[in-house]
Amino acid sequence: MPFASVDGRQLYFEDTGGDGPVVVFSHGNLMDHRMWAPQIEALRGEFRCVVWDERLHGRTEDDGARHTYWDSAGDLLGLLDHLGVAQATLVGHSQGGFLSLRAALRAPERVMALVLIDTAAVAWPQEALDQMSGIAGGFRTGGPDAVAPVLLDLLLGRPGIHEEWLRVWHGQPRERLADAVAVLMGVDDVSARLAEIGRPALIVHGEADRPVPLPLGQMLRDRLPGAVDLIVVPGAGHTPSLTHPDLVNGPLMTFLRGHA
Repeated sequence: MPFASVDGRQLYFEDTGGDGPVVVFSHGNLMDHRMWAPQIEALRGEFRCVVWDERLHGRTEDDGARHTYWDSAGDLLGLLDHLGVAQATLVGHSQGGFLSLRAALRAPERVMALVLIDTAAVAWPQEALDQMSGIAGGFRTGGPDAVAPVLLDLLLGRPGIHEEWLRVWHGQPRERLADAVAVLMGVDDVSARLAEIGRPALIVHGEADRPVPLPLGQMLRDRLPGAVDLIVVPGAGHTPSLTHPDLVNGPLMTFLRGHA
């Protein structure tokens, strides 16, 4: 299996290869590299697509220690080093967007452009933190089945793929799942620094996203100097790239052809 060794962690990744512009996809919380399958299918050949599993997720091997999304941004930059890639376009969903923003702040010369899908630049309000605390506790005490009825609808909102992702959760230790949610709760506010990110950016947001409401996507559109568009996906919840790929892939392709 392909792993990148970064500061003692073994980051699992998949790389389509090729000579096209490099696009690195970073998944959301409790997801993994497989969430990007519809985008890789559409883009491979024209673009060199790289997907990876972040700490506490998927096949990546780490020590399970608490970390921040600044640390995760360092993991992404380390992955680029491993691949010998000087600059890439970063596509991030939810927490994948958190780390992509921080990578752009930490090493702007490594970022060609950004695509931010249902993500935000602010810390969570107390109501969201209380909800996430209950989810983390549910994972620890009862495992995935204890939280699945509410959480799958919250994250996906498309019953046809709920079982697939429930199986993914069953393949992970319950403590690892709980720790991943705990890391999510600790995201810091970087909204005051968005003006520092001058790279072209495409914002994509589900119209009916509950975990990260649409106004937070609109904030990114308004405050990122390089924002070229906000694509609102009608009827979509928190994960439109997975649930509504037909409405996401076209604008994504157009943006990448112009800016990657």
